[in-house]
Amino acid sequence: MLEQLKAILSKVNKSIDMNSVTEDTRLIEDLGLDSLSIMLFAMEIEAAFDFRFTEPVKFVTVGDVCRFLEARKA
Repeated sequence: MLEQLKAILSKVNKSIDMNSVTEDTRLIEDLGLDSLSIMLFAMEIEAAFDFRFTEPVKFVTVGDVCRFLEARKA
């Protein structure tokens, strides 16, 4: 899951060093994602995993996104 999210993040912001991204990496503080980048990230996740966010979800770290997506698969 982490590798899939890294691929999505690289589409959203090509300047992110993917080697430094871990599950503990914070989306805003560490990766510098702004509101537009967060929206693009969400849209790319929806396209990659074939679903739509139906309500706001508060993701702080990459791991939060991983756990959310893993729970959806279960």
